This record gives sequence, structure tokens and C-alpha cells, in this order.
Amino acid sequence: MYLYHYGIKELPFTLTPNTSYFFGLPSHKEALAVLLTALKTGEGFIKVTGEVGTGKTLICRKLLNELPGDFVTAYIPNPFLSPAELRRAVANELNVALTDHSDQQEFTHRIQQRLIHIHQQNKGVVLIIDEAQALPLESIEALRLMTNLETESRKLLQVLLFGQPELDQKLALPELRQLKQRITFSYTLRLMDADQVFQYVRHRMAVAGYKGRELFNRKCCERLFKASKGTPRIVNVLCHKSLMLAYGEGKKEVTIQHVNLAIQDTEAALLPNSHMRLIVIIACIILLALAATFAYESWLL
Repeated sequence: MYLYHYGIKELPFTLTPNTSYFFGLPSHKEALAVLLTALKTGEGFIKVTGEVGTGKTLICRKLLNELPGDFVTAYIPNPFLSPAELRRAVANELNVALTDHSDQQEFTHRIQQRLIHIHQQNKGVVLIIDEAQALPLESIEALRLMTNLETESRKLLQVLLFGQPELDQKLALPELRQLKQRITFSYTLRLMDADQVFQYVRHRMAVAGYKGRELFNRKCCERLFKASKGTPRIVNVLCHKSLMLAYGEGKKEVTIQHVNLAIQDTEAALLPNSHMRLIVIIACIILLALAATFAYESWLL
């Protein structure tokens, strides 16, 4: 595509979470620090929430790479599962064999044996669930029951939930109040500011192998920030399209025109001054309504 044109070795703005491109935004660093501290202290339930595209899965994978060797992990990336399916997924991740017709009692017994065996090796077990807002209510209850397995000093199973803000809404339901009370650590990811967008774009270009002069200037990054509201995934989409547009014109630098065209072609992006247009439209409607009312009252007189 445009690799040779810009002198880079790979596409810098793909949407696949790649830990080699981890930038270390303050919000991401804080989240990782909270997670590692909570896991090391043996907390039962831990929660990280963030809007779509803020880097939850990237942090999840970064954590999996950085967890010390005294942790055994089970990772569930797609939790839209019934209680039985969730139990089987957890058992599979922990190498626990279940019969075809195993019930909750058999699952609990076999899982407990496995967790105790791991605990005897001085290791902890962490169950990481991505997109946790997709968990059905009955599966969340099944998850809570799993964490009842414990010794006198600590939980045998720690659960880490990554989810969108809808997860908080779900946990606020009265029927889930028991689980909500067990969440001892939580963190909410923040969006990037304009300067962080500039540094983020520069970082990803450098990781991809770019060594030329500034490809996205600060004016372009300010436009990227306004259009994306600082959401990393949308920034990636806009940067990729901007690079393609500049490449199509044979240019070595991205201009504000390229960025604006990319914004217009991206549904998730906010068009320049779109909010101002909306305000003007509403104001015009109000003025027309007032004028019509005034004309009607004048006619009555």
C-alpha cells in the first residue's frame, strides 16, 4: 500500500490491539498499576471500564504479557455465554476436564480441586473477561458463585472485568448488588487530550519505522482530536485514511485537507463545526416559530 512511500515497515494504524504499539498514556499506565496492585493483594473482583475504542483490550493483553509467573490466567474474550457455557469456558482455560453432562456441582468440585492444586504451588488464578458488559445476568451470578471458592486467607479465584460503561449500568441492578459489593478495585479509562493525540500519532509512526520529518503536524492533530474526542480507535481510522489520501497525491506530509476528507468519510468522527451547525439550525427553527407566533397574534388583532 503506502509502506514504501513513507519508508515504514508495517501499517501503523491498524485496529488490531498490538502491545508492541502500547504508548503508555497516563490513563493506561494508571489502569495497569491499579490492576497489578489489586491482583497482588488478592482482591476478588476488579473492574475496568471505558468507552468503545479507548484501549481496554490492549490493556488486557498488556496485562497478560506482564503478569508475573506466580499467576495462572484464564481469558474469556467473548462472554456472551450461558452459565453452563461460561463454566465450560473457564474449565477449558484451566485445563479442567468436564463430562458432557456435568452440572454445577461437578463443575464446582473439579474447579475447586484445580484451584487448590494451583494454590499449593503458591500461585494465584486470574479469570480475565473482556467485553464483560455482554455477560447475561444469570451468567454474572454464576461468576459470583465461582468466587466463593477461597481459603481462610485469600480467594482461590480472582476475577478481572473489562467492559464498556454499560457494565456499570448492569451492575447497578438490584439483583446484582451482591457482586457489586465485592468489587474492591475499579478504574475508568479517560480519553486523550490534544497533546496526547499528537504524541500518540508520532509514537505509532516511529514504531512502524518512520524516520522522516513530522508527518502529522500539530494543526492536523488538533483536528484529529476534535473529530475523535480523543478516542484512540477513531484516531487510528482517521490517520490511516489521511495517509492514504496523501499517498494518493504523492505527498510526503499529511495536510489539514487530507484530515478533513478522512473525517467526512468516517461515520464515527465528528464533522468540523457540526455542533455549531446544529446550534444554528435549532436557532433558526426557534426564530421561525417566534416569527410565526408573532404574525398569527398580529393577524388576530
